[in-house]
Amino acid sequence: MNTNKVIAVNEQDEILGYLDKMEAHRKGVLHRAISVFIINSNGKWLLQQRAADKYHSGLLWSNTACTHPFSDESNDQAAKRRLLEEMGLTTELTKLFTFQYKAILENQLIENELDHIYMGITDEVPILNTDEVINYRYVSLDELIREVETTPEKFTPWFLLLFKKLLNENHLLARNDFR
Repeated sequence: MNTNKVIAVNEQDEILGYLDKMEAHRKGVLHRAISVFIINSNGKWLLQQRAADKYHSGLLWSNTACTHPFSDESNDQAAKRRLLEEMGLTTELTKLFTFQYKAILENQLIENELDHIYMGITDEVPILNTDEVINYRYVSLDELIREVETTPEKFTPWFLLLFKKLLNENHLLARNDFR
């Protein structure tokens, strides 16, 4: 297992090989990713603020956790691992869908990911890994919609794309029917 490698895939999520994480982001190679969304029992979304020294998107608000799976773990395992690593949380996760997106980032990096989206519910209090996350907050769906519309620059590009997809497709998460 090499934690500095990503799994290069095609659009059908078939493995094409393994690539250095920074090389994949410099070249914009399509690779597998995981995004986790957590809500609490009151239907509020748990957002994280990325640490300032992350290799991209530092200090921006985003979904609860995200990662690239290791070569020897399933997507489900990667989602649970990263939720625990970043936020100190453990809960059951449900896979919602897979979403391909491409976003240009600062530092001449490109996110080109086939992102597996997971959802969970917990009222546990996060225990932050401050190397990854500097802050967290819970926000209602209405408040989040308002913030995304008025201050999109405060959010990671993938969060904005995923959030738009959730709302446009009237997905159960966006309707707060998941809980």
